[in-house]
Amino acid sequence: MKRALALALLAAAAFAPAESPRRAEAVFAMGCFWSAEAAMEKQPGVIEAVSGFAGGHVKNPSYRKVTEGGTGHLEAVRVVYDPTKTSYAKLLDAFWHNIDPFDPAGQFCDKGASYHTAVFAANADQRTLAEGDKARIEKHFGKTVTTEIRDAAPFYPAEGYHQDFAKRNALRYRAYRYGCGQDRRLKAVWG
Repeated sequence: MKRALALALLAAAAFAPAESPRRAEAVFAMGCFWSAEAAMEKQPGVIEAVSGFAGGHVKNPSYRKVTEGGTGHLEAVRVVYDPTKTSYAKLLDAFWHNIDPFDPAGQFCDKGASYHTAVFAANADQRTLAEGDKARIEKHFGKTVTTEIRDAAPFYPAEGYHQDFAKRNALRYRAYRYGCGQDRRLKAVWG
């Protein structure tokens, strides 16, 4: 019996990877999840960014239900990253510099409850970093930051046609981004 168990463990070890990649996650609501996904995928050390929804009270919401209202969800992005190549603090910096933290109505041309901004802190360290950044931004600009720092919430991926939208529909995405004035507003806020 011991010999069979030892052989089974030895065989399993032979087929197991020597080391699994390090992975950590962060969830941010940045207005339109197409823009959030595109911005976060550009960050060094990011393994993937997934468009979806967080912060609501309805399980497995659809895009239609979220945009109609009443689910409580925000469009969000789940960022999977390698903490040996980047840090949560660097992702937070990318988050802040890709939103207008002073707009309480949404982001750019996307207005409404589902387009509000938020950081979904998964632990005390993430919350401390996010709250510290928020306080520094408020002090620097002398304005109230309307972005919420929330506790982590279940994340639900959006439908497949929303995933990698900026890559798969580059012309349409550029037209959307330009039409919304996103880059002009980010430059006005952040310089």
